[in-house]
Parts: sequence; C-alpha cells; structure tokens
Amino acid sequence: MTTIAIIGASGYAGATLAKLIATDDSLTLGGLYVSEASADAGTPLSVLYPEMLGLVDQPLQGLSAEALQQLCQNHQGVCLATEHQVSATLVPTLLEAGLSVFDLSGGHRFKDAAIYPEFYGFEHPHPEHLLQAEYGLVDWYPHTLNKSKLIAVPGCYPTASLLALKPLQQAGLLSESAMPVINAVSGVSGAGRKAQLNTHFCQVSLTPYGVLGHRHQPEIETYLGHPVVFTPHLGNFKRGILATIVCQLKAGITDSEIAEAYAVYQGNAGVKLLPQGSWPKVDDVAGSGRCLLAWKFDAGKQTLVVASAIDNLMKGAASQALDCINIHFGHEVYS
Repeated sequence: MTTIAIIGASGYAGATLAKLIATDDSLTLGGLYVSEASADAGTPLSVLYPEMLGLVDQPLQGLSAEALQQLCQNHQGVCLATEHQVSATLVPTLLEAGLSVFDLSGGHRFKDAAIYPEFYGFEHPHPEHLLQAEYGLVDWYPHTLNKSKLIAVPGCYPTASLLALKPLQQAGLLSESAMPVINAVSGVSGAGRKAQLNTHFCQVSLTPYGVLGHRHQPEIETYLGHPVVFTPHLGNFKRGILATIVCQLKAGITDSEIAEAYAVYQGNAGVKLLPQGSWPKVDDVAGSGRCLLAWKFDAGKQTLVVASAIDNLMKGAASQALDCINIHFGHEVYS
C-alpha cells in the first residue's frame, strides 16, 4: 500500500481527494495537514465535512517544522492542495526527502518561470523544478507520469478545454488563422472554501471574470499549442464546469474527419462523447471523474461548436490527481 499525505486538506479539493484516497484499495490515506496558523488545525476532517464521518475522521494537523519532518519520513507521496506560492516553496523539501509530489495548485504547470509574475503575481522561488515537473493531463500524457517525482495536476478550466480541443489540434483540423473561443462557466466551489462576498449565495449572479487575463489561458495555450480566447464565468451553482467552445476549422474539413479525431477517446472511461443532438449538463457530471463532450459542425461556415462538462472538484482536481497518483505508482486506475 502506498501512503499519501495531503497538505491543504481542509479545502474543497483537498477534502474531496482525502475521501477518494480513503476508498482506494491501492492507497493508504496518511496525514492531513493545514497551515500551522489555521483555525481548522486539530479538527477532524469529518467535523468539517460530516459526509465523511466514519471514513475520514483523523484530525487536521498544523504544518509545523516538526510535522513536515514527520510527513517526509512516513509517506511515499504528498498532494499539495495549497496556494500556488506555498506549493512552490514546499516542493524542494519534499523532493529532497524522496517523496513523489502531486501539486494541485498552479505552482508547477509551466516550464517558463516568466509566466508566474504576469499571471500568478509572484516570482517563482525555484524555477529549476519547473523543468522537472510533468503535466498530469491523464487522458493525454499517462506515459510521462512515472518519469518524474513532481506531477503538476492540471487546472479545472484547462482540463475541460483541452479534452475538447486536443483531438482537433492533434488531427490538424483547427484553422491556423483563427483562435478557438472558449466560454466556460464554473460553480462557486471553484473559488474555494474561504468565505468571500462575491461568492456568497445571495450575491452570485452569472458574470464573467478574469477577462483576457485569467491564469488558465496560458495553461490552455501551452498544452494545446494554439492561441485561444478564454473567458471564464462564475455561475450560481455549487460545482461543475461547462465550457462551450467555438472553433474555425480548415477549409474542406468534414463531419467524418471530426468524428475520427474524437475517436481517440474510444474505450476511455474518463472521456465520453454524447450522441449527436445531445448536450452535456453540469448535473450529468456532478460527483463524477469523467468528462462529457458533444459537438456540432456547420460545414458552410467551417465552424465547430464543442461543449465540455466536468466536475471541477473531481475531473478538474481530485479525481485527476488520484489518477496521477495511481499511474505514477503503477496501480490500477479507476475513473
């Protein structure tokens, strides 16, 4: 059994991951950690999330220097569900101790350190580790996940967008003179557990945010290899992401070529194509580790519309991290 710790276990993604690890036959859930000053330190996770009562009852530990030392001695892997800059600071110590690190933050998703001041607001303290990290988009890069001890788990919007667009780019169908336009709506859980006025239920109204400057745009472009226009929106629902993407295709592309491109997902439990005429809903993926896709093509305009739905806390975070862990350690993967 492989023992996995979680730092940042009190947040939505960290808690969801704790539940998944606790029910995975190949893994043992180890220590659950929060910042040393957190008000949640000493509180059982099942007190914060009563649905985990009897499943994940261990208390959250403050990450003191002594606790970090014990973590390094008693675990084979650690998941970081922390702020981006916190992950960037912790990783060297964890790698030096020989742990495999699965970073759910954006702290190691880019090779280019110059992206961090522009999109994340800090200078990366350890750019040497950016070159070491492998990107954990499991449906496209499973073969790379055992090549490094540092895995960057993709962001939620990039996961939904890349799963929709990569088949088209790989098949050479996207027009080189036009950018795919991605409009994506996320539930308020994507903003995290901390109370904020703009994510309070009574305040939330469908609205765009991060327009032409969201940090997930360069992530999508980096792993797609094509520029995009990305506009995220905050929706008044708990969880899920629905991305609607408009693409201009090259002249002469046909429906059959598009269908052939998406056949790359045939037999993949993590990504499913809906029948023509059906469209995904966020309710269809709530609590699920899969992505649902659907598309329609206007041959006269050479315009393709693709819809992609995922659960932002599962496929967009915790279940994808779980898949990364199991692939990395050579265990069976359950999507």
